[in-house]
Amino acid sequence: MTRVIVDPQLCDSTGLCSAIAPEVFELTERDELVVHAEAAELADWSPLEQAARACPKLAITLRDLP
Repeated sequence: MTRVIVDPQLCDSTGLCSAIAPEVFELTERDELVVHAEAAELADWSPLEQAARACPKLAITLRDLP
């Protein structure tokens, strides 16, 4: 299981993460990022890792949970 952490001070709402991993990230009409699952248990974590790497402000952190 992975915990998804988004730093709201760094996030500039580009929407790259929601384009890469829409099952976890959503950009609202007000350009606010919503994380649908702070602790995501996905069969394939690669979209989360891609979203974190694609973030221009490096606002997304992934942490493995025990």
